[in-house]
Amino acid sequence: MTSRAAIVGPIPEKGAEVVSSPSLEQVREFIRASKAESTLRGYQSDWRHFLDWCQKHDVCPLPSSPETVASYIAECAGYLKTGSIQRRLNAIAEAHKAVGLESPTSAGMVRNTLKGIKRMIGTAAVQKTPTLTDDIRVMVDATDAGPIGSRDRALILLGFAGAFRRSEMVGLDVPDLGFTRDGLTVTLRRSKTDQEGMGRKIGIPYGSNPETCPVRALQSWIEQASITVGPVFRSINRHGHVQPGRLSGIDVARIVKKLVDRSGLDATKYAGHSLRAGHATTAAIGGASERSIMNQTGHRSVQMVRRYIRDGNLFRENSAGKLGL
Repeated sequence: MTSRAAIVGPIPEKGAEVVSSPSLEQVREFIRASKAESTLRGYQSDWRHFLDWCQKHDVCPLPSSPETVASYIAECAGYLKTGSIQRRLNAIAEAHKAVGLESPTSAGMVRNTLKGIKRMIGTAAVQKTPTLTDDIRVMVDATDAGPIGSRDRALILLGFAGAFRRSEMVGLDVPDLGFTRDGLTVTLRRSKTDQEGMGRKIGIPYGSNPETCPVRALQSWIEQASITVGPVFRSINRHGHVQPGRLSGIDVARIVKKLVDRSGLDATKYAGHSLRAGHATTAAIGGASERSIMNQTGHRSVQMVRRYIRDGNLFRENSAGKLGL
């Protein structure tokens, strides 16, 4: 397991009593659990990049000066997006905090350098194209026969209907599913915005078209794969045998791109997130309220979900359509 202290290595000890103290070990365990494993791994990668840069320029990385950090991000601006630069700064800050040092990232020189970078190269994130309902129908038609097609249909239909993140879909286990008369209840034990594991339930109603019904597609996959325990979405070997191991988030993106490409669309514009974005955009086009979309997506920020709603309303509520042209 990756620890926060592992970003820079062992935290220096101040005395033998501290080393042997069981309470310190408990504190470290809580620190390790304070952030997602993926976040800590990202910090480690970013910190290693900063270390290499410091070695190349013969400057001290820890403690680092504001001048050093400002120069570093100024160089990064030549090839990184502002979001990636901010992540590098977060890693530098965490590394200093891990050994009890004041972070240089809060210095005015660093903040102003970052502000200038944002003004010059912009902060807009590159959004993947959302898959709308018509796209999903074509993708379903493009799936394979046999277990691979059954799994892929269940994956994209459930991901679209539930507005799930990739990590949420591949993290599903059989006990997380509840089939009822009204449809499917999915219990998310943990997600990106729920690291404490409070969990939340999401309803997936039956679709009006049996061919694109997410509930029926999932039932078909589970029955065909004879899955009774463990992961819901699994890998399949070249002989068509369902394996015990769960898919990864990268696998979800690969499946989406494969089906998008077969549908005649530009696969470079789509990714696993396209299913989630497609749900929000399509729901907005259909007149769904912000609240209902957020209930399904789990977004905590209205601003985040409004990006999709704006896209969905570009033509539905467009004053140019009232001009009589």
